[in-house]
Amino acid sequence: MRIRITGRNLELTEGLKKAVENKLNKLEKYFTPDTDVHVTLSVEKDRQKVEVTIPVKGNYIRSEQVSSDMYVSIDLVEEVIERQLKKYRTKLVTRQQNGTSVFQQEFLEAEDEEDEEIRIIRSKKFSMKPMYPEDACVQMELLGHDFFVFINAESEEVNVVYKRKGNTYGLIEPEY
Repeated sequence: MRIRITGRNLELTEGLKKAVENKLNKLEKYFTPDTDVHVTLSVEKDRQKVEVTIPVKGNYIRSEQVSSDMYVSIDLVEEVIERQLKKYRTKLVTRQQNGTSVFQQEFLEAEDEEDEEIRIIRSKKFSMKPMYPEDACVQMELLGHDFFVFINAESEEVNVVYKRKGNTYGLIEPEY
């Protein structure tokens, strides 16, 4: 794995670099040597944030962890990525059968220790009327939800608005 570390609002010390490399090298057993891993360490007030992004054949494996201690954030981010990988092994095997993979063959062939079955326990139907993203954000706030699905009045496509950290909003639009 090729680990690329960048820093925002902090000085990247050798200790931080070593801590990131030592933790993320535990993931080598899952990925091939030519896999790129992008790590961003940042400080915002008293929040120590670590973001790890691993591009994988048109998708991304990503984790972002925040704590008051950078080393704790580094530990957490590695644990989350490892848990994600184990949880989605079945999907990865299916994708791997459709072409080459960035994952180690041993990882793909390993037995699932605790494969959690995905269960949908509730289904909802609702009518969608066209609205602007800003109106969808207001509706989302009124409902007390973290996201809201709507038909965008400008594009006439299904979009999703969602709450982000720091009292900001995101918009998800389809790409064809």
